[in-house]
Amino acid sequence: MTPQNSSGRASVLEILRAPSVGAYIAANVLLYVGLSLQVNAGESHAGASGERPTLRSAVEGLRYIRRTPILFAAIALDLFAVLFGGAVALLPVIAEERLGVGNIAYGWLRAAAGIGAGSVALLLAIRPLRRHVGKWLLVAVGVFGVGTIVLGLTRTYWIAFVAILVIHGADMVSVFVRGSIVPLVTPDDKRGRVSAVENVFIGATNELGAFESGVAAAAVGVPATVVGGGVFTLGIVGVWWVKFKQLRNVDRFEDLQPA
Repeated sequence: MTPQNSSGRASVLEILRAPSVGAYIAANVLLYVGLSLQVNAGESHAGASGERPTLRSAVEGLRYIRRTPILFAAIALDLFAVLFGGAVALLPVIAEERLGVGNIAYGWLRAAAGIGAGSVALLLAIRPLRRHVGKWLLVAVGVFGVGTIVLGLTRTYWIAFVAILVIHGADMVSVFVRGSIVPLVTPDDKRGRVSAVENVFIGATNELGAFESGVAAAAVGVPATVVGGGVFTLGIVGVWWVKFKQLRNVDRFEDLQPA
């Protein structure tokens, strides 16, 4: 079924595909095992306390986030950045219309996201942030916005590649800090509810951000959409820097206590 002149490339892809599929299956198995253990633990805890899950208990997580400034600021900052600053959905159009590159070069643009995020994740594992973590969060989202603006303005392939590296590297710093702050300032009895609300909102925002990018690009064009998203992200960072001093002034993770 494979053309003779493509058999070499097909063999390479087959070799690469096998471990990738195996890793994907293994990751899903571990995920399902973890979720089942979590559900069982939750059921045991609920049975011991005699408290049954209700809609009121589910909404309580959202209410707790809203009345806890540092939680609201950390989660909402990431939410707005992803909603308006995400340009990943427009990468195919950027590659074809703005950069004029083919499939291979576009594939490297997609890979740049993982390279940037993975490199920063490895760096954070070796040298984690120790001081001024609140400022690091805000600066990281600001760098995310600047990288987005550069991506929207450039017509040079290597600049776009570096911009994507920077965007997703900064996003990894944001995820690292937010993922540490949120559970540390949440009491044990509300941690599951708060985490559920956070995951639902961030996950839904990724999809809404892609939709928003497509609609805006159809209305005003790709460059204006991407640059506008970056500018909006910088504006959000400026507002958060002034308004949410409690988040900005977080120094060490060890200093955080449940609200």
